[in-house]
Amino acid sequence: QVHLVESGGGSVQAGGSLRLSCVASGYTWTTACMGWFRQAPGKEREGVAYIHSSLVLTNYADSVKGRFTVSRDNAKNTVYLQINSLKPEDTAMYYCAAAVPCTTSAYDLRASGYNHWGQGTQVTVSS
Repeated sequence: QVHLVESGGGSVQAGGSLRLSCVASGYTWTTACMGWFRQAPGKEREGVAYIHSSLVLTNYADSVKGRFTVSRDNAKNTVYLQINSLKPEDTAMYYCAAAVPCTTSAYDLRASGYNHWGQGTQVTVSS
């Protein structure tokens, strides 16, 4: 089992930055791949970033490449999402998720590839 708690969201102006954190617990942590998703009202949940348990292999949605960076500290059981150059269209509830075991579906940022979810943290970007 994996339990996830996100933090770090807030309200910022366009062009600003945020760093989201997700703290995990559970004996499967070291084998879990981690993802970040977001969902705006009335829209589908969208996968934005992935990181393997090796801390090396990552994947990003095209819409966030060059602006979002995912990282992971296995010693602290924590995954991060650094968000730069924020745009109003980035406004959403952001969720971290764990895939246990890790699969190609998780790499492809499909929500069905993940089986543990945090409660979400809100990111709001104003013009």
